[in-house]
Amino acid sequence: MRFTQSLKKNSQFRQVYHRGKSIANRALVLYALSNDGARNRLGVSVSKKVGNSVIRSRVTRLVKESYRLHELSFSTGYDLVFIARAAAKETRFKEMEQALLHLMKKHGLLQPGIPDREHDAAL
Repeated sequence: MRFTQSLKKNSQFRQVYHRGKSIANRALVLYALSNDGARNRLGVSVSKKVGNSVIRSRVTRLVKESYRLHELSFSTGYDLVFIARAAAKETRFKEMEQALLHLMKKHGLLQPGIPDREHDAAL
């Protein structure tokens, strides 16, 4: 991810949980909090309830890759924490990508007028 840093410390995650706004769909929950910076900071949380380490790692990779592909379409200056729900373990890449974009759009973080990857591929 070129324009995004990672949230790594527990205190950073807790701050986003307590002060941020959350929206959920079937596969993911998104907490977003303005960080007054020029970059987004991304955190992904997948609990043991989702599955074993192989499944948790796969879900994390799907979320990060979905985010990376559309990174230029997102507003900057936010701390974002994606929490995987149990339904995420059966989710395929395209469904995960749609779930992530849906949450970003509902939060108002999807910039209008910026073409996404699918649009560029069609040209």
